[in-house]
Amino acid sequence: MSTTNFPTPDQEKQVTAPAKTNAVKNAIIGVLAAGVLGMGGYMAYDKTKNSETIQQQQTQIAKVTDEKSDIQTSFDASLARLDSMTTANNGLTSKLADKNAEITKTKNEIRSILNKKNATASELARAKTLIASLNEKITTLEADVARLTTENQTLSNDKVVLTQEKEKLTTDLTATTEAKVNLEKKVDVASTLNASNIVITPVNVKRNGKEKVSTTAKRVDKLLVSFDVNNRIAEPGSTDVYVVVIGPDGQPVTTGAETFTTREDGDKTYTAKLPVAIETAKSKNVEFAFAPGSNFQQGSYKIMIYQNGFLIGQGVRELKKGGLFS
Repeated sequence: MSTTNFPTPDQEKQVTAPAKTNAVKNAIIGVLAAGVLGMGGYMAYDKTKNSETIQQQQTQIAKVTDEKSDIQTSFDASLARLDSMTTANNGLTSKLADKNAEITKTKNEIRSILNKKNATASELARAKTLIASLNEKITTLEADVARLTTENQTLSNDKVVLTQEKEKLTTDLTATTEAKVNLEKKVDVASTLNASNIVITPVNVKRNGKEKVSTTAKRVDKLLVSFDVNNRIAEPGSTDVYVVVIGPDGQPVTTGAETFTTREDGDKTYTAKLPVAIETAKSKNVEFAFAPGSNFQQGSYKIMIYQNGFLIGQGVRELKKGGLFS
């Protein structure tokens, strides 16, 4: 048996094997550690990159949102301007219908863009252009409204003047009409005929046809009435004269129920209607004979003459009873 201190070959194998195993493990661990570190670094880098991208996107979104908000604010201002003008000038809307139609179309297109949740930059640019166009149209509309308002004010002023003139003319016309009516009434009254020289003659008609004046009632066959009519201003022409005979009993003596209208006493039954041709400022004699349907009665017969609704003259004739041999 040997007692040397050097290891034998078998002992060297036993010692070297574990050492190699540990070296491999350490190498693997080193590689894995490097990989973990590398992965950690990559992840940290990637996370940083993602954070930057997100930040950029958020910035872009904020920018788009702000731009959209600015566009909305600008649009709202334009609408407020338009609404204010339209409200103040509703009476002119019909005259500005074409411009209002263009403005409505532009407003609708802008609203369509602003109502989109994800409006693109080009669409927002389009909205800006449309708002600029809208403001131009509103400016033109304001000028038109101002012009039309001035014209309307002028027309209103003219209308006021014309209304005042019309009222004055109406007042003058009313006054003139009243004056004319009053004048016509005066002329009408003034042109009424006057009856004068009224003569009532009771006549007895003999068997041979001869006529004789008699005042005895039983011998009177008719009353012959004669009178003159005239007027200084009456127009030449024909007029009707009505004669009413009132008997001793106070009743009209008539053969019919014809009536005429008087100015003061309403309708009256007349005894005779006489058409008379008159001439201005000339007297005209009128004559007619009256015979009742029965014998004349003792008493007074009143003759009343009317023309133009007025009583223009009257006379009375007394018929006596008569004696035994009359």
